[in-house]
Amino acid sequence: MAKGKKPATYEDIEALPVGWVGEILEDELVASRATMGHVHAVARLSAILGKPFSLGEGGPGGWWMIAKMEVHLGRDILVPDLAGWRCERLPRPLSPEEPFMTLAPDWVCEVLLPSTAEVDRERKLPIYHREGVAHAWLVDPLARTLEIFRRESSEWRLIATHAGAETVHAEPFDAVPLGLGVLWLGQAQAER
Repeated sequence: MAKGKKPATYEDIEALPVGWVGEILEDELVASRATMGHVHAVARLSAILGKPFSLGEGGPGGWWMIAKMEVHLGRDILVPDLAGWRCERLPRPLSPEEPFMTLAPDWVCEVLLPSTAEVDRERKLPIYHREGVAHAWLVDPLARTLEIFRRESSEWRLIATHAGAETVHAEPFDAVPLGLGVLWLGQAQAER
């Protein structure tokens, strides 16, 4: 943050135009707007992972998964594209009135935009690591890649990079296969 500049506040987030997502990272407001490829990948991942892991249909269950939910971690306010909490870590059931979470997720997924890729990698991943998030995924709908990171004591460890239409077993959701081809907007439409 520039010397002498005021830290961003929640009012700065609220002042953003409709359709923009605001986050506060190290006292600085960061705003972004999604693209069709981004929204498509988030929706598909939410549906694919939600059924077996959040609902327990055709999979082990045991997770709460939420898309685009504010997560307040100290002074930082993040909005991961998808986040998951293991049910045993939640102190109580989620309430429909809660406007945000204060418990760090066990897993986060950021779907990269050209305008946010550097922020997601260089600013958000270190905050997630600091807060104890165990796994992070970076999905790039333009490059058609999935990067899987596992938290180690001092840094993230890239454990796999997958591309194209591969079918993968991606940690921590490796109990169910994930066909990457359905995440990519152009490819998913062509395969119909």
